[in-house]
Amino acid sequence: MNREAKQQELQQLRTRVQALERELQPPISPEWPPRGFYLAYAVLTGFVLGGVAAMTSLLFNVIGSLINGLHPLQLIRVYLTFPLGQQAENLESGLALAVGCCLYVLTGMVLGIPFQWVLSRWFDSATLKVRFAVVSAMAIALWIFNFYCVLSWLQNVLFGGSWIVEDVPWWVAALTHLVFGWSMLILQPFGRFVAERPNS
Repeated sequence: MNREAKQQELQQLRTRVQALERELQPPISPEWPPRGFYLAYAVLTGFVLGGVAAMTSLLFNVIGSLINGLHPLQLIRVYLTFPLGQQAENLESGLALAVGCCLYVLTGMVLGIPFQWVLSRWFDSATLKVRFAVVSAMAIALWIFNFYCVLSWLQNVLFGGSWIVEDVPWWVAALTHLVFGWSMLILQPFGRFVAERPNS
């Protein structure tokens, strides 16, 4: 075997060794804990905290209904007119009202995600006054969008009436959304991602 052939074989062996060394390297994993905004965590905590905020706003409505001599779940009855029509306003079925409450909380869980995301992403270190203004603006925008951009026409198209918009006083709807937003403001610090880094 001449010198040139030996050098080619040696180069092939070096290339093979380098390939084996690369294969033996541990896989590169994402940095943990993340240094910046952690979106997946904000989505998860927004989902959980949104459920708690929805329960808070529902409790606010239950108390308000009792004070005004209405059925404690009058808001749920009116919201159930979306799938059930106007007869839902006189609904007495405990199961249907329980399902309505679950749907209300589930809706709050979904809507909690953008609140938690906005507060954690852009206003985490802002003053309480700024954060209060942000959630209040978001809650009012959500109310206007829900009631006057979606429900005012969609319920009428699908079920022949706009009972939610007509039967829930505007100030009750606005306050319900505000209580939800303010609850998210209070709860948001419980969903803040704080990771301890190992000393290096």
